[in-house]
Amino acid sequence: MTTSKQLYTNDFEVHASIKMLYPYLQTPSGLSEWFADNVTISPEKVYTFVWDNEEHKAIMTSHRVNHFVKFEYLPENKEDEKDPSYFELRLEVNELTQTTFLKVIDYSDFEDLNELNDLWEGLVENLRGVVGG
Repeated sequence: MTTSKQLYTNDFEVHASIKMLYPYLQTPSGLSEWFADNVTISPEKVYTFVWDNEEHKAIMTSHRVNHFVKFEYLPENKEDEKDPSYFELRLEVNELTQTTFLKVIDYSDFEDLNELNDLWEGLVENLRGVVGG
């Protein structure tokens, strides 16, 4: 069975500075505080994200300090090799209002976009709780 992947994007307002937020997007310890139950990184720079005792491995394919980070999941089957799932977390500031936004870009085979939106809203709520924003 082939499931087609979908692109989900959303902007979330976070009341914290970009410099304060960035470590929570890029470091295993920061990500463990809000994004996953646990995050570790191997010497080969493979990140392991754990949710409900299930491991998902990814590599950071690109990043720019205080701007964005992109993780690509390691392929679990032939289809993933051609079309890998990934997520990207971007930090943006509205110049007019000086408001910080976390832009989430999630490309995966998650079928229900409403459910995925609820999931990300919950995750970002965790992040706001951690950073006090």
